[in-house]
This record gives sequence, structure tokens and C-alpha cells, in this order.
Amino acid sequence: MVILSSSGKNSSSRNNPWLDLESGTTAWEDFSPAEREAIVRHYSPKIRIIALRMKAKLPQSVELGELISAGSVGLVESLGKFRPELGIKFETYSENRIKGAMLDELRRMDWFSRGLRQKVKTIESTIRELEHQLGQTPTQEQIENATGFSAEEVQQGLEALQNQMCVSLDLFSDNLSSNKDGGFNNEPYESALFQETVLKVADLIESLTPREKLVLSLYYGEELNMKETSEVMEITEGRVSQLHSQALQKLRKMFREQYEPE
Repeated sequence: MVILSSSGKNSSSRNNPWLDLESGTTAWEDFSPAEREAIVRHYSPKIRIIALRMKAKLPQSVELGELISAGSVGLVESLGKFRPELGIKFETYSENRIKGAMLDELRRMDWFSRGLRQKVKTIESTIRELEHQLGQTPTQEQIENATGFSAEEVQQGLEALQNQMCVSLDLFSDNLSSNKDGGFNNEPYESALFQETVLKVADLIESLTPREKLVLSLYYGEELNMKETSEVMEITEGRVSQLHSQALQKLRKMFREQYEPE
């Protein structure tokens, strides 16, 4: 038998206010401070899970606490903006908001020192030049010879490139999820424009080599880290990083050439 409180809510719902939030029975601003605190505590473990998953793909210089702090802001924002009448589950909506807040914070951060940033630019341009000269993807040793960098410096630069691209694809994936969940507020033109971009990128991915597509699939689809991806493909982590970077470089180049003519 369900026991109702004087407000008409059953006791389970009163003890678990997040159920009222999810169902739309009570709006966030109508909860008491104690209930709000209980709701935040209920959903906060999700922040750490997302932060740990994202941290695995980022440089060691990025602190887990920074991601968690940004994610906490995203959670609070999602609580205030959640609209159950749209038919979106709060767990899905809040996850997108939490991840988006973390990605926004990453974009504001200066990950690289000036020296590393210059090395990354040199390595990226060298890869393009060698691809043009050789007609194939250069090896790490060829990049070392062309740049004069040590093996450690090239590896560090390739990893930095990979980390930059990781955030770029995560932003794309996050936007796609937001669009599916009504992130464009049902604005027809904006939604249609984004869907068109998605289709264009999906079509371009088909132009990548099988190994490039596999790296992207394992890294983003299966959410394996670089070491796990290297084990599955039976290649070195450096080669995974190289394939990952060149795949995204190709996508950018093809997109600019086909859809952003000068």
C-alpha cells in the first residue's frame, strides 16, 4: 500500500526527490535546499565516471579535479534547465551537459607550453609534406629524420596532436547527442544544417583507409584508450597515435576542399 504525504506525494518520492524531478512532478526551483542537495548527491557519481573516461584520453597535465569541477557546473545547469515534457531522460540530458561543460573547460585551458606547441605545428606540417612526397603515411623514424627531433620529442608531439583531435571529435559527438535530444530547441534550420554536416562527415569517413577507420572506431566507438587500441590492432601506441592524427587531418582537409571552397 502506498502511503501519501500531506502534499499528495508518496513517501518513496518524498525520500527520493530526484524521482519528482525526472517525472516533472516538481521543478528544480521548487525543491527545498535539502532536497536539492539530495538530488545533486544522487547524480554526482556520474560526474566522476565521465571525468575518468575523458581523463584517459588527455595529457597528464590535465587534472581530474578540474574536469570534475567543470562537470559539477554542468550538472547544476542541467538540473535548472531540464524539461521532462520533451520526453528526454534526465540521465541522458545531464550526461550531455556534464560532458559539454568539461569540454568547454578543456577548450579554455592552455595544455601545451610554447615549445611543445611549436613542435606540434612542425610535426603536423612535416607529416603533410612527407605524405605528399612519399605517397604514403611516413613512419615515426622518417618524421624524426625530417624534423631533427628525437624519438621522444616526436612521440610527445604525436600524442599532443592526438589529444587535440580527441577533444574535437568529442565535441562533435557531444553536439550530435545534443541534437538528437533536442539540443537545438527544435529550431528547424539549425537542426537541419547540423544533420547535413553529420552526413557529410560520415560520407568522408568512408574515404579513409580501413586501418584509419578502425582506429577511430576503437577509440571513439568502443572508447578504448591508446594502449588498448594498440593491443587490439597489434601495433605500437605511436603508430595508433599517428593513424589517429592522420585520419582526422584527412577529414579536415577533405571537408575544407569539398564543402568550404575559397
